[in-house]
Amino acid sequence: MNSVGNNWLNYSLIGRLVGSLATWGQSSWLLGKSQLVGTILLALTISLAPFVSTTTIGIILLGIGCFWLLLTLTEEQKISSGWIDKLVFLYWLIATVATAFSPVKSAAIDGWIKLTLYLMFFALSARILRSPRLRSWLITLLLHVSLIVSIYGVRQKIFGAAQLATWNDPTSPLANKTRVYSYLGNPNLLAGYLLAAIALSLGAIFIWRGWLGKSLAVTIFLVNSTCLYFTDSRGGWLAIAGLLATFGCLLYARYYQFLPRFWRYWLIPLVVGAICLLGAIAFFRVETLRLRLLSLFVGRADSSNNFRLNVWGAVLEMIRDYPIIGIGPGNEAFQQIYPLYMRPKFTSLGAYSIYLEMTVEMGLIGISCFLTLVGMTFYRGVSNLNRLIKTNNVEGFWLMSAISGLVGLLIQGIADVIWYRPQVNTLWWFLVALIASFDYITRKDVKLTS
Repeated sequence: MNSVGNNWLNYSLIGRLVGSLATWGQSSWLLGKSQLVGTILLALTISLAPFVSTTTIGIILLGIGCFWLLLTLTEEQKISSGWIDKLVFLYWLIATVATAFSPVKSAAIDGWIKLTLYLMFFALSARILRSPRLRSWLITLLLHVSLIVSIYGVRQKIFGAAQLATWNDPTSPLANKTRVYSYLGNPNLLAGYLLAAIALSLGAIFIWRGWLGKSLAVTIFLVNSTCLYFTDSRGGWLAIAGLLATFGCLLYARYYQFLPRFWRYWLIPLVVGAICLLGAIAFFRVETLRLRLLSLFVGRADSSNNFRLNVWGAVLEMIRDYPIIGIGPGNEAFQQIYPLYMRPKFTSLGAYSIYLEMTVEMGLIGISCFLTLVGMTFYRGVSNLNRLIKTNNVEGFWLMSAISGLVGLLIQGIADVIWYRPQVNTLWWFLVALIASFDYITRKDVKLTS
C-alpha cells in the first residue's frame, strides 16, 4: 500500500512538479543553506508567536510556505513520504474540495489559505526536525520562550491584571478572580499554548545533560504548569491531567524491562492511588479548584456551559444541513453561515469544539480524515518509540513528549476553539511534524541495516 501511494504521488501532476527545478537549485547559494534558512524561519515563528499579532505570524508563515515550495520544486531526488505525510496531504485535498463546494466561497478561500500555510509549516518542520541537532535547538528555543511567557503570567497572578473579558460566570464566587493570560490576551489560549511546552519540558528532563540542564528543564516544567493552573482554564486542567497520564504510561513502558517484579505490577496502582489522594485533598482544600471543577457538572447553571450548549445546538443544525463536505474551512465561512442558525444573543466566532468545528467546515469526510490522521500519528509515534527503546536511544523522549502534547491539545479541544489560533495551531503541527520526522528517520535506519 505504501509503494502504491508513493507511485501515485510520483506520477501525478503534483508529483511531477517535485524536482522540476532541480538543475537550477544545484547552483543556488540560498538552497545550499536550506537547512539554516528553514531553521531560521521556524525559529521566527516559535519565538515571535506569543508576542506579535496574527497578521505578523501570517506573514512569517507565508515566507515558510514559499520557501517550502522552492525546496520541493528544486529537490534533486524525490523522498518517499510516510503515512502521516500522505494523510496530511489528503486532509488538504478534502479542505480544497470543501472550499470549492462552499456556499460562501470567498470566505472559505480565506480559511483554505490559512490552513494551507499551517500545513506548509508542518511540511517544513518535518523536514528540518529530521536533524537531531536542529530538533534539539528548536525545542530548546520553544521551551525558553514559554518560560518567558509563563513568568509574565505568574507575575500577573501576583500583582493582578485587568480582565479583558467576562471569563468567569458573573454569578460565581470566582466572578472577580484574576485569570492570567500573559502576552496572549486570553487564559484559555495561554493554557493551550503551554500544553506543548509542558510536554516537551518533560522530555527535556530526561534528555538534557548535567544537573544544570535537568534543573532548567524541571524549572520550565514547574513554572509552565503553575502558570497553566493560574489560567483557571477547566479544559487546560483536564488537558494537563491527560498529558501527564499519557507521559507516565509511556515512561512506564520505557522502563518496564528494568523494573523489579514487584514494581512492574504495583507501580501504576500505587501512583494512581497517590494521585487520587492528593487530588482529593486539593479538591476539598482549594476553593478555586473545587468550584471550577464542579462547574463542569452544573449544566446550564454556569454561563460558560450555557453559552457552549447553545452554540453546539446551532452547530449541530449546520452539520445536519451540510453533512458530507461542510461549509468550507475557516472562521470567516463559519461566521457567515452561523447567524442563520444561532440562538438569540449567542453570537460566536466558532463551534467551541475542534471536532464540531472540523465537521461543520469539512463535513463527515473531513472529520473522518482528521481522526484517521490522529490515529496514524499515534500509531507511528508509538511504533517508532518502541524501536528507539530497543536501541536505548534517548531521543525517544521527544516522541513521548510529542504524543503526550497531542493528547493534551485534543482533550482541551473538546470544548474550545483556541486550537484554531496560530499560536496553538502551529504548535499542534509542530508536534505532528516531530513525530513524522522520527518516522522518516527510523525507516531510513531500517533500510541501512537491512
